[in-house]
Amino acid sequence: MRRRAPRAPSVDTSNKEAPLELFGTIKQVFPSTTFSVELENGQTVLAHIAGRLRRHRIKILPGDRVDLEISPYDLTKGRIVYRYRAGEARRPA
Repeated sequence: MRRRAPRAPSVDTSNKEAPLELFGTIKQVFPSTTFSVELENGQTVLAHIAGRLRRHRIKILPGDRVDLEISPYDLTKGRIVYRYRAGEARRPA
């Protein structure tokens, strides 16, 4: 019986730039789980929910504090990766 050679990873992640991780507050809710988020620096971006939050049915409302991942290629759109509970301190960077 012949063994197969191990496969190389199909996605080359060495060329990808890491996403920017930022902190913001939900300002407005749009249809299809899209949100307007105001960042700490005052800039506003459009963000959608990450699949993990969608799968666990995490509710996000205006005024909630969230962590975002933003692509370095398009600084106007992002992905919400964490919602803070009321009174919860920010996670260490």
